[in-house]
Amino acid sequence: MTLDDNQLGAFLRSRREKADAASAGVIDTTRRRVTGLRREELALLAGVSPSYYTRIEQGRDRHPSREILEALARALHLDDTERTYLWSLATPPLTPTGNHPAPTVRPGLLQLLERWTDLPAFVVNPARDVLAATDLASRVNPAWTAGHNLIEFTFLDPRAPQVYPDWNDITQQAVAGLRATAATRGTELAPFIADIRRRSETFRALWDSHDVYDRVSGAKRLRVDNIGILHLNFETLAATGPEGHLLYIYFPHPNSPDDQALRTLRTAISATTT
Repeated sequence: MTLDDNQLGAFLRSRREKADAASAGVIDTTRRRVTGLRREELALLAGVSPSYYTRIEQGRDRHPSREILEALARALHLDDTERTYLWSLATPPLTPTGNHPAPTVRPGLLQLLERWTDLPAFVVNPARDVLAATDLASRVNPAWTAGHNLIEFTFLDPRAPQVYPDWNDITQQAVAGLRATAATRGTELAPFIADIRRRSETFRALWDSHDVYDRVSGAKRLRVDNIGILHLNFETLAATGPEGHLLYIYFPHPNSPDDQALRTLRTAISATTT
């Protein structure tokens, strides 16, 4: 089962249609009836023949050379994440990943989570299933609880727009990050992605836009019961190994109202466990 019969062509077409022709250096005195770049215009900018580029976009050549890919990336002004994604689509891994990711977290990671009682932190697999989490993570966001899936919560749980004040941005980031992961773990993720596409029109539209980027750090706003809006920074750490597990750690600015809010939540958790 595959995510798309022609992912490389679909991605190139999406970037071509979203490109700004004027910024790309195309001078056109006629009234354009298409958005973005035409196939022949992109081919000219990349220094390849229009017929050859058409072969790539239509999926008749799925493994163009590195030089061709770099030329297309330059012409489309792709960023580093998009370039990496483009290359991965044309050069799939020699050894396919298994269809069943490891369901358990390494003992060392679990010990770390047990020590981080003062921070929301959790571990996910490539499909964004939460495998383990700190008590504070579960209190801050119900999705950050072992047994939940971040994608399913974001798109299918009616609580998500309430928990995420910036829900529209969160949905875009979630899909773009999942697509980046799927570039190297497509076989593993294909059934899950097909299921979410079927169940969520919003997910389907965002997935079909072919945007790809992965925010490994940044800031997020969350609405927490009895607290209000909480502003937290986050870092994402990859756990080396074939499982593809990721460790998310959220933290406030020191001595900020958000820091004090987390202290209040920790105190409440301690009171219920003693």
